Amino acid sequence: MFNNAFNGKKVLVTGHTGFKGTWMTIWLQQMGAEVVGISDTIPTDPAHFSAAGLEDTMTTHWLDIRDEEAVPAAIADEAPDFVFHMAAQALVKASYDDPVGTYTTNMVGSANVLEGLRRLDNQCTAIMITSDKCYENVETYYGYREDDRLGGADPYSASKAAAEIIISSHTRSFFGQPDDERNVRIGVVRAGNVVGGGDWAADRLVPDVARSWSVGENVTIRRPQATRPWQHVLEPISGYLHLGAELAQRPELHNEAFNFGPPAEAVNPVRDVVVALKEHLPGLDLTIDESQAHFHEAGLLKLTCDKALSYLQWTPVLDFDETMKISADWFHSFYKDGADGIRAVTDGQLDYYTGLAADRGLSWANS
Repeated sequence: MFNNAFNGKKVLVTGHTGFKGTWMTIWLQQMGAEVVGISDTIPTDPAHFSAAGLEDTMTTHWLDIRDEEAVPAAIADEAPDFVFHMAAQALVKASYDDPVGTYTTNMVGSANVLEGLRRLDNQCTAIMITSDKCYENVETYYGYREDDRLGGADPYSASKAAAEIIISSHTRSFFGQPDDERNVRIGVVRAGNVVGGGDWAADRLVPDVARSWSVGENVTIRRPQATRPWQHVLEPISGYLHLGAELAQRPELHNEAFNFGPPAEAVNPVRDVVVALKEHLPGLDLTIDESQAHFHEAGLLKLTCDKALSYLQWTPVLDFDETMKISADWFHSFYKDGADGIRAVTDGQLDYYTGLAADRGLSWANS
């Protein structure tokens, strides 16, 4: 898998205690990597990181990603083979409550990671994770491509667009061109609308439904027609890992950006999501309010992932029904069977996902 690129290697993951970071950490550990993390806190309670017992299996530097002294020093001291920068303030609503904190976390935090990379003497491949919301959303029907205009009306989107500019500038200024024999290679990735077990962020559809189901509360859906390109959390993570493995061997990928998302036509309304979840969460008390069925929901943002297919032969593994089933099954296990066995559930879902990828002929799963 991934040409065995991570076995026996030291991999530093920032934001490793979060939703995506925990899945990334567990997958890397499964592949034989020594994972080291940088995070300032465990962001939710409950948390997948805690339930999976990760704190006892790895070194964590408990640091604020905005710390311009400690973060570069920690990266330099660890001298990792790979870096996956995931630490972020990742919620649009929270960015309105604390815009300056969002800007500094996402912009200065990225700059601090880059400064840490500048201190390295060893070979290192770094993947900088931003967001699909880095694109200036003009409500186009077509998906955004990697060379489309950056921007954002809300503080979160603006912070991610600005982080992209910082990453590009720093890479061109300090890490040379793709044909240079530099010790650090950098790639940038963009994805969004991920779902899956272990997500307990506030104001997100799937965890809100799962929480309500766990205590027998009614879930009322008032915008059932709102559409989003949903994907399971393992889909973009497979893309990040695949790019990391390829970039370590292919200098021409240095300073390239890649989108990772579902097919352009795979856009489903909220109604489909909650109906699918209901099939796997027995007894879910669900009310769909059709009174606003013709209300226009602004903000649809799709990505075009042709570049990932062309350069990396990457495509998604799961269809919509498979995505919703394993997401609901994870929460069902957590709330009905307890946290003690959740690491086994997570490992099992990873095995299921990678097995399907191999069966369906994805290059990263068969290498």
